[in-house]
Amino acid sequence: MTRAAPVGLFDCVVFGATGDLTLRKLLPALYYRFRDGQVPDGARIIGVARSALSDDDYRQRASAALEQHVAPNDLDRAVLERFLAGVSYVSLDVTDAAADWTRLGSRLDPDRVRVFYLATSPDLYGPVSRALGAAGLVGDKARVVLEKPIGRDLASARAIIRDVSEVFAESQTFRIDHFLGKETVQNLMALRFANTIFERVWTSDVIDHVQITVAETVGLEGRAGYYDGSGAMRDMLQNHMLQLLCLIAMEPPVSLDADRVRDEKLKVLRALKPMAPHEVVSQTVRGQYTAGAIDGKPVPGYQTDLGHQEASATETFVALKAEVMTWRWANVPFYLRTGKRLPNKVSEIVIQFKGQPFSIFPTEAGERLPNRLVIRLQPEEGMRLEMMTKDPGADGMHLSPTGLDIRFDTAFGLRFPDAYERLLMDAVRGNPTLFMRHDEVEAAWAWVEPILESWATRPEPPRAYPAGSWGPTASIALIERDGRSWYEDGR
Repeated sequence: MTRAAPVGLFDCVVFGATGDLTLRKLLPALYYRFRDGQVPDGARIIGVARSALSDDDYRQRASAALEQHVAPNDLDRAVLERFLAGVSYVSLDVTDAAADWTRLGSRLDPDRVRVFYLATSPDLYGPVSRALGAAGLVGDKARVVLEKPIGRDLASARAIIRDVSEVFAESQTFRIDHFLGKETVQNLMALRFANTIFERVWTSDVIDHVQITVAETVGLEGRAGYYDGSGAMRDMLQNHMLQLLCLIAMEPPVSLDADRVRDEKLKVLRALKPMAPHEVVSQTVRGQYTAGAIDGKPVPGYQTDLGHQEASATETFVALKAEVMTWRWANVPFYLRTGKRLPNKVSEIVIQFKGQPFSIFPTEAGERLPNRLVIRLQPEEGMRLEMMTKDPGADGMHLSPTGLDIRFDTAFGLRFPDAYERLLMDAVRGNPTLFMRHDEVEAAWAWVEPILESWATRPEPPRAYPAGSWGPTASIALIERDGRSWYEDGR
């Protein structure tokens, strides 16, 4: 059970109410917050989409989605009925300039906080925002939540930011990155700034390099249209992974005030060393999966998953080497990799410390491995500090690596809220700390865009890698030519 305080009555309007994100993530998140007492009876969830559905029709869809995506032990029938009583639906084609927005307005309480969640295509963010403003539905208590990606390049991101800002102030705009809602990601702040033992060694004097891996076993999952126009760089690295890099590399903020935290993250993004075209060739690898096997079962290649004849040059894998040009991180490389159809679903950050300058132990004591801190975001959230210890009971001095493990589910005995649960409630409360500010979005695109442009001008396609592998062999060479290796923990 969460210890957070409940929020007051609010209206949550979800555009894209029949889509996968709403049914798989948003409705279950709101149900859990309702079950745990944060969402009060009387709060309203209003779905908006083009489909001609009645309130009862949509409640049936919502109920089916909750039965599928909420753990059976967590689905209380009495609670479910109370939750569904607050769910309703408005059929509205937001692309139709003549659409009647007054029907939506009639469902809203003028005295409540209003959260407009845009689980739609990003090209609708501006039009929906303008329509809400023109209909008089945006007041001081209104908030808008935008899903990533914010654009597909710097120019389109700036256009979306401009269009939304004509209606919603920056303080009312919540650009969601669900990675930032994960318990382990938030614990990075506590790890670094509440523990002297780590902050004192969080420098280039002690850290050799940093690895950030976000691996997926799945393919397109019905998102072929979106993904083929996006790719791994836009879908994952430009937002999720750069935000993780910021939290690792940022300087201590003067307080936990939202803008003070985001100021420090912005400094990291602006300190990323830009890549010249020749550096893109040597410091990035892009790949695309071919047919292979996942968990012993055959899976098709990307081109087959797309289901059309035209060859696609979209990357499903990216690995790159980044540098943060600050005194703290001088000469400490950050290696990032992400991809689909990899052997395991895992998201983790590895802080690799430097080895000792020489050993006082005899050769027969065994290999000495440098200390390493592994921060796991999924599948099990937690942290592991790897250190050398003497083998118990061994004759003489024999060393082996030992891990000090903290798994949050066993350490605290609590169900940790899904990232969307926390972020939705933060949006209702008006707390923007875990959301991206507009200048963060722009700075991230400014660093990524030259890489994308360089790829677009090169004739060679993404490197092939079989599904079930850890990506193209070139990604291994990327890190091993620096005398380092990807951390895979025996996977």
